[in-house]
Amino acid sequence: MSRTTAPLWRATGLAWAETGARMEWLSATGEVRAGEIELGAELGLVVGPDRRCVGVWAAGRRIPCATNTSLDPAATSGQCASCAAMARSRSVATDTQLDDPREFSVYLAHHGSVVKAGITATERGRTRLLEQGALAAAFLSAGSLLSARRCESLLTAALGLPQQVRTARKREARRSPGTAEQRGGELSDVVARAHALDWPDGQTLRDPSPFDLTDTYGLPPDGVRPGHAVAPLSPGQVITGTVICRIGRDLYLATPAGLVLLDTGLLQGWTLARPDDRTGVTATLTPIATHEEIAPDALF
Repeated sequence: MSRTTAPLWRATGLAWAETGARMEWLSATGEVRAGEIELGAELGLVVGPDRRCVGVWAAGRRIPCATNTSLDPAATSGQCASCAAMARSRSVATDTQLDDPREFSVYLAHHGSVVKAGITATERGRTRLLEQGALAAAFLSAGSLLSARRCESLLTAALGLPQQVRTARKREARRSPGTAEQRGGELSDVVARAHALDWPDGQTLRDPSPFDLTDTYGLPPDGVRPGHAVAPLSPGQVITGTVICRIGRDLYLATPAGLVLLDTGLLQGWTLARPDDRTGVTATLTPIATHEEIAPDALF
């Protein structure tokens, strides 16, 4: 963990790049720093006295919250309502910036029991897939934003592919992810069906070779089966453990209490520091629901 976890720095969450995952931090003056989260690393965090909005990421930089709004400890996002609304207004998914001149790619993302269709700016490459925790993926085509959106809608209408997958469903898939060969075969089948469609103008078909992402996460073929998840945090609580898998915005930690799931969205906005010693987990833990008990969850 980076030494940037001093009390004056607030966690903004887990971020991905082609090179791996990192925890990002925001200072009171808007400076951003990051510390790599490597597999096998010893994570140690003490929750600070308060939680506040981390602002908005826009135009390649983080804009601090104008009102430094205090947040509910139970919130799964580190943004206040105003900053969350601003972020949505800048999102490609909201279709509010259809004149975006960048090239956009259409992709398929494998999430265990389901394959979804999606679009992303081509320049982002695999990063978008890592952020959402896709187990494997394939890029179908590239072109304008409007044509990418038409292709995404075509895949949903013609093949029944969803454009969103619930967080609970993704986490369930990680318990028994299967093999890379299985995922690659399933994606290749969907690719063949997609390429048989009347593809809209404005998108150039690509070589749709599937690629697997589970090694990047550290997700083993037999999966991860945490017994508990970290509940919303309170000041003074401690989380320590060994990182055995990082996927999407989730960390899986080996702790004295067993394997624990930490949704890093719960860290966003808190000031966090190093514990004096390895005291385990004093944060509240809740049992992980079985497959039959899983209720609808927030969309990623």
